Amino acid sequence: MGYIELEYALSEESKAMQETANKFAMEVMRPIGIELDNLPDPADAIKKDSPFWDVYRQYRELGFHKTSIPKAFGGMAEDVDPMSRTLVSEMMGYGDGGIAISFGAGSMPFLFAALSPEAELQQLVRDYVQDTQGNLIGCWAVTEPDHGTDWILATQPGMDDPKCSPTVKAVLKGDEYIINGQKAAWVSNGTIATHAMLHLSLDPSKGMHGTGIAIIPLDLPGISRGKPLNKIGQRALNQGELFFEEVKLPKKYMLAADPAVGTVMIETILTAANTGMGILWAGMAQAPYDEALQYAKERIQGGVPIFEHQNIKLKLFNMFSMVESARAFARKVSAYNAANPPGSTAHAMAAKVLSTEAAFKVASEAIQIFGGNGLSKEYVIEKLFRDARAAMIEDGVNEALALGGASKL
Repeated sequence: MGYIELEYALSEESKAMQETANKFAMEVMRPIGIELDNLPDPADAIKKDSPFWDVYRQYRELGFHKTSIPKAFGGMAEDVDPMSRTLVSEMMGYGDGGIAISFGAGSMPFLFAALSPEAELQQLVRDYVQDTQGNLIGCWAVTEPDHGTDWILATQPGMDDPKCSPTVKAVLKGDEYIINGQKAAWVSNGTIATHAMLHLSLDPSKGMHGTGIAIIPLDLPGISRGKPLNKIGQRALNQGELFFEEVKLPKKYMLAADPAVGTVMIETILTAANTGMGILWAGMAQAPYDEALQYAKERIQGGVPIFEHQNIKLKLFNMFSMVESARAFARKVSAYNAANPPGSTAHAMAAKVLSTEAAFKVASEAIQIFGGNGLSKEYVIEKLFRDARAAMIEDGVNEALALGGASKL
């Protein structure tokens, strides 16, 4: 049995976008993701002649980066129904989880800049919409060497302790903020981004509750970067440190200058990010299942395809159930949060946890079905396994998300 789309009332627009996204995922993202994964040095993945930039250009040329941007800025948000956006995100995850996260992080400063009344930031959004070459790429600069999970639990009681204060701090002097500090090596797109949505401390005495959020160009004097992070999975996803030394940021770039607003925005951003991760990794979970199903029908043991053995059939059916359950829940949460902004944080966290754990379990079982071949780089399944393992840590380690979600029950 091939894939059956259970959304029986899909619009023609949604069907067309899903088909286009699937073609892009399989013909562009998947092979380029494998090629980038095999590079020994992650710095090679972002060289000028790297296929990484080809995948970015093709993604932008398809217009997928515009689907959440309001029409007032040249985007398509009002013309694209939420289900269409969800289906595209699913397919991006199916193609390559790391590249899909790069696309998502790449949009964040521009999505939130659209909330600003400042003309310069609004023009930045328009420029992003028109960019089909990957000249404008964003990052979400939140985690720090000493503050990872702290950011996930930032709005919780007790996080107003000054000992929890972010490392990156901004002090207002006249019409400028002076920014100092460091963001961790886990900033997605960290060494390639042109702009960041930067979380920083405006009032250290309030700990995490003293947070502000800025949209910051990363070519300002005083900003430097680390080298691309060399990691086990999602190697196509560029990640690296950001350093700020006496950086002067015009006051108008501070999107949330009031820590009370910043705290609310953290919750909004986390809800949106976890909702997106739920969809993306539900899509990715389909990939190892598909690979295992195809392999099981081709691999012969005992004189028959291993699919005919009961143990393999049971594994595949359990994998099938996990994929469909994760997809159904993630889609439901995405639809609800789109219709009821800022959405349910607890449900978003649950979607991220459920989908990433499903993706990892399915990938792990797929390797078991492949047997020794599953350990070989000749087969994509070992890459999918590594990519899925990273997903249970990024954008909030799953245990912390579960605790955060539980506090809202």
